[in-house]
Amino acid sequence: MSKFGVLVMGPAGAGKTTFCSALIQHLRLNKRSCFYVNLDPAAEDFSYEPDLDIKELISLEDVMEEMSLGPNGGLIYCFEFLLENLDFLTEAMDPLTEEYLIIIDMPGQIELYTHIPIVPALVKHLTRTGALNVNLCATYLLESTFVIDRAKYFAGTLSAMSSMILLELPHVNVLSKMDLVKGSVPKKELKRFIDPDTSLLDDDPRDSQAALNLSQGRTIDPSSSESVMAGGSFKRLNRAVAQLIDDFSMVSFLQLDVQNEDSVSAILSYIDDMIQYHEAQEPKEPNDEIEYDYQDADME
Repeated sequence: MSKFGVLVMGPAGAGKTTFCSALIQHLRLNKRSCFYVNLDPAAEDFSYEPDLDIKELISLEDVMEEMSLGPNGGLIYCFEFLLENLDFLTEAMDPLTEEYLIIIDMPGQIELYTHIPIVPALVKHLTRTGALNVNLCATYLLESTFVIDRAKYFAGTLSAMSSMILLELPHVNVLSKMDLVKGSVPKKELKRFIDPDTSLLDDDPRDSQAALNLSQGRTIDPSSSESVMAGGSFKRLNRAVAQLIDDFSMVSFLQLDVQNEDSVSAILSYIDDMIQYHEAQEPKEPNDEIEYDYQDADME
């Protein structure tokens, strides 16, 4: 029996848990079943209590204290421990039917998705090649405020592309927290960031600011971040990254505002399509649960 799930990923502060909460609320309003899994061993505050929490198996706080590790090393240890105890996931998720959407909330350390083979091993266990046979897709969240800084935007896009290549899963890439930029960035300008393109670097506001400083004779500390990011080497690096992303042509973004029900619904529809959720659902007769007394209706 197939199962269906979504892996919610992205850098710290991208709004992963907030998106999971909005998704759960939307599913419940539409009377769909879901199973919420928290795989962040440091997470504490939830709008909806997880159905399965990695902290029941291991917590980052305990690992840091007992193993004398830092946050990143402790997190990697937690996931290595999880891989040695995959029954923790299997026993909880195996009874789930195809009516459930399994929502897996991941931590925000992007090295887990970009170059460390831990999450790929977890994905293999969850998907059809493993024990649970989950039709799984990944949703990678990138904070929409990154569009204000083109270098940061392309760095975030590169991390999304790296995770796509490493995990080999269907991906939905999302610009989250759109409510934070709608008042400061015009809609026409925002549309340019849906499909990453090197032309975004041609009119970088930072270049205009650097030219203004030069024309006004302002002196800038060569070691300052502003000076470094205005330098030729940094610009060439950004253009090389942007060109790489453009050459692969793998990444495009959807826009998400969790306060907008239609926005959450649109993201969910893409997820459903990727995991072929609706194709597996049995058709239901519209009046199966409605008992209607035609005789009484005629008498009225």
